[in-house]
Amino acid sequence: MKILGISGGMRNGSNDGMCIEALMGAKEMGAEVEFIQLQNLHIEHCTGCTACVQSVLGGRGGKCVLKDDFDWLLDKMLDADGIVFSTPIFEKGATGLFHTITDRFGPRMDRGNNIIGTKIAEETGGTAPDPRILKDKVISFMSVGGSDWVTRTQCDAGMLALTPMWKVIDNEVFPWALSILVEDERVARAHQIGRNIAEAAKNIEHAQYQGDAGVCPHCHSRNFHLQDGKAICCLCGLEGEIHNESGKYSFTFPAEQLEHAHDTLSGKFIHGNDIKENTGKKIANMQTEKYKARQAAYRAFITATVPEKG
Repeated sequence: MKILGISGGMRNGSNDGMCIEALMGAKEMGAEVEFIQLQNLHIEHCTGCTACVQSVLGGRGGKCVLKDDFDWLLDKMLDADGIVFSTPIFEKGATGLFHTITDRFGPRMDRGNNIIGTKIAEETGGTAPDPRILKDKVISFMSVGGSDWVTRTQCDAGMLALTPMWKVIDNEVFPWALSILVEDERVARAHQIGRNIAEAAKNIEHAQYQGDAGVCPHCHSRNFHLQDGKAICCLCGLEGEIHNESGKYSFTFPAEQLEHAHDTLSGKFIHGNDIKENTGKKIANMQTEKYKARQAAYRAFITATVPEKG
């Protein structure tokens, strides 16, 4: 059993310490542990070129065209049974680097796409995606912030796990945490998170969420988008109603909504079909004179300013 710790903060800072504390807890439970400091890596932003998902669904394995340290990091993540990710909180949410990793996961790491891509490769004699992508995994998150500006970070963290359908065990937020490494109770919580992830990794199929219950009974998110009299969970996308009873909020939704949840295979296949349909419309529209004329007008109007070289 291998538990990987990933820290996205400053070297030797609070996130490193909390992540390593969790790894200490995991090692107590018999886990082999490894630690990665993201500041040591070069990871480029996703360009949205979609080459990776075209490769997955084209029976060509699913490689990214960018040449940096991401594939090295991904290999370490896929090789682990469980992951503990510690990230600073920037402007209420996860850091840009964390989002870049989430973006680089993208459709390339989507479990639904990889199931389809594997089948296509088998039927055509092509290259199947890495089979480890379809392996169940547990993951926990710790978000460390300097004030009470922390209200979006749990949803940001959960997005990373949503694409490959990794099971979240803890999703902890530590506000007012500039001195967290001398706060025994919170350090002990990180230690317990490590023990929890190691215990969950022993039997992933039956592992249960151990963190804050949240409001959404499905994904435990507290973040919702309110629109036209309905509430939409910002993480799993379920649509229902928010209730307030004696100051305590709860979320209910029709049972049939579960098949649309973004972290389920049925929801992913629905999303995949939506993308396929709209991509077809886009390709058709790009051949029209209206589209070509509009693009020509944009190019004629202005060109992008770039920095001077030299």
